[in-house]
Amino acid sequence: MWRGAVVDGGGMTDEAQQAAVEAAQRVVDEVSSYQYSAEDSTIAQQLDEGLSKARVSLDDDERTRILAEIDDMKDEQSSAPQVRSATPAE
Repeated sequence: MWRGAVVDGGGMTDEAQQAAVEAAQRVVDEVSSYQYSAEDSTIAQQLDEGLSKARVSLDDDERTRILAEIDDMKDEQSSAPQVRSATPAE
């Protein structure tokens, strides 16, 4: 179901980091599109599962910010939070 890019966890290049950010953004977009009205724990679980399947990770601050922004979405006209940083999962 998740179509996130799989990123090689070797040396961190700008290209690898950009691919990780793009993969994480696809997960955030997917979760935001149908989970914005769900319980916080459901949103967090779906985000974590999607990131794991896409083989990318967010640092704790970025994850917390994204979850808060998804929680703040009040209607379907809101846009998904933008991922600022992500790394290939180890």
